[in-house]
Amino acid sequence: MLEDVTETPDPAAATPARGPDPTVPKSAPSAAGAPAAASPWLPRLLAAGLVLAALNLRPAITSLGSLLEEVRDGLHMSGGVAGALTSVPQLCFAVFGITAPRLARRFGPAAVVLAGMVAITAGLLIRPFTGSTVGFLLASTLALMGIAVGNVLMPVIVKRWFPDRVGSMTGLYSMALAFGTALAAAATVPVTDALGGNWRAGLAVWATLGVLAVLVWIPLVVRSRAGATAGAAAAVPQQAAVDFKITRIPTAWALACYFGLQSTAAYITMGWMPQIFRDAGISASTAGVLLAITMVMGVPLAFVIPRVAAGMRNQGPIVLFLGACGLAGYAGLYLAPAGGAWFWAVLLGISNCSFPLALTMIGMRTRTGAGVARLSVFAQSTGYLISIPGPLLVGVLNERSGGWGLPIAFMAALMVPQIVVGVFAGRDRTIDGHG
Repeated sequence: MLEDVTETPDPAAATPARGPDPTVPKSAPSAAGAPAAASPWLPRLLAAGLVLAALNLRPAITSLGSLLEEVRDGLHMSGGVAGALTSVPQLCFAVFGITAPRLARRFGPAAVVLAGMVAITAGLLIRPFTGSTVGFLLASTLALMGIAVGNVLMPVIVKRWFPDRVGSMTGLYSMALAFGTALAAAATVPVTDALGGNWRAGLAVWATLGVLAVLVWIPLVVRSRAGATAGAAAAVPQQAAVDFKITRIPTAWALACYFGLQSTAAYITMGWMPQIFRDAGISASTAGVLLAITMVMGVPLAFVIPRVAAGMRNQGPIVLFLGACGLAGYAGLYLAPAGGAWFWAVLLGISNCSFPLALTMIGMRTRTGAGVARLSVFAQSTGYLISIPGPLLVGVLNERSGGWGLPIAFMAALMVPQIVVGVFAGRDRTIDGHG
């Protein structure tokens, strides 16, 4: 039970930084086990490892969206099963992501991230060649397990390895994540065509990024083991006491619901938007590029939105703006999916930037580092669970109705409660005061 979990406040680990961490000197040992300045190559290797890990956190999802029709035909999937496949990421993120802090305390964050990269690589290599829907789902789950621990531990590693450059390295990591998302969406179909139209090879090729990440993370793990294992373990928030039950706080639930609904919209977009465009008469390659445009909108806006939100006492206006963009994009998909495809892709890309806004609000709705860690675990794990049915229902609605009108109307309808709970979560409240 979340209300029974206790955390020891660790200001250096749990408090989101807006600049250099005042509790960690610039010469302090990094999680790799030595001062970054001790080896001239180490900071560059750390940055490369961070970028390569981030690049691997979404291609398993967006590459599949671009070839979903081919995968369904090749494995004889029903629409319902395909919809379930698009819901697997959220389930894995909720179930396996919550185990990452405990694993990192035991083995060190670097070792767990390396294991995650190995899992991603193995899953991407295995899943196209299993020959069955069950095998495809199991291999996808393996890759998503690796992504889940990476999602949770990347911010920890940024904080510990770059304590005086948290903002810039978080920006670099966010850009790499968005770039990997967009690259897989845009390039999967052309790469598949270049490989003779073999969708299995077109999906497996993304394991290459995982291999590169593994090669970089191996020496980082060796370095961390040879250095200060204790320093790495300390990077993860520990267990200890708090004075409130988070499941009884309305603001916490509002944040969890907002996170869950924006995740629902994002994973429906990644899983189904290319198919919506393809069924409207747009080519597979162009549909992939349209998804890439939607995803790449997060690169610049991930920098802008958190900074604007942090300067406002109430983030409700941003919630309303992003929601309006989403409603307009869905209206366009319903009325003229091919005619204004590029514009709808941009609008939905803007709307999907509710993700960095949700993370920013999590940091602003509590006064303490322990509260941030607690709220983040609750909002994200609960939110991902909330988001699981959405993509599945879209697949079922498409199969039952024989078109995309009803599924798109469903997507638009979900945007309304997202706006409502987002406005509630954006109020100037803190969970420490039980707001």
